[in-house]
Amino acid sequence: MIEKQRRDRVKRVEELHIRRLGAVDVPFVLALMEEVIARLPSQALFAMDDEAYLLAHVEERGEIFGAYRDGALVAYSVLAYPGKCAGNLGPEFGVLEHELDDVAVLDATIVHESARGLGLQRRFHELREQRARERGCHYLYATVHPDNVASVRNLEAEGLTLQFTRPMYGDKLRHCYAKQLDPNMKKSAI
Repeated sequence: MIEKQRRDRVKRVEELHIRRLGAVDVPFVLALMEEVIARLPSQALFAMDDEAYLLAHVEERGEIFGAYRDGALVAYSVLAYPGKCAGNLGPEFGVLEHELDDVAVLDATIVHESARGLGLQRRFHELREQRARERGCHYLYATVHPDNVASVRNLEAEGLTLQFTRPMYGDKLRHCYAKQLDPNMKKSAI
């Protein structure tokens, strides 16, 4: 029985296709985000993004990756490049002003219930860290609600460490995790 469950899980993972998203995909990202967030036990667990934010992150301010199964978007994840904007939390964990362009943010990740348990959040973390390295970033950070146990566990498994906890995003409590990347450790493309 356990072996059959393992084979079924492997098959479900193999059916997934991950790709970088573009502006034409943003309506599907918004729909997935709204659908998943509507079923969360608390709205404080996720800070909703809007269409303008998502469009900026498929064009000049970042990258968005989507996981598809049978042609349907079942998960997405945002990698942001905040640069010198006021929202860059780098200075709060020791990044100097002249290094702010070297910061990348592991931003929002949404996974539909039908695709949970397949390791998608970890796969997205690995992909986004690789892309940040390829871009020459030296620092990663991510924010997460303290009660989001799965996300906290995944961030820590990827080597991010807790820097501070404070209200953010409309007074929602968040942990801020960070990781310094070794610029000499660029991985090959997935």
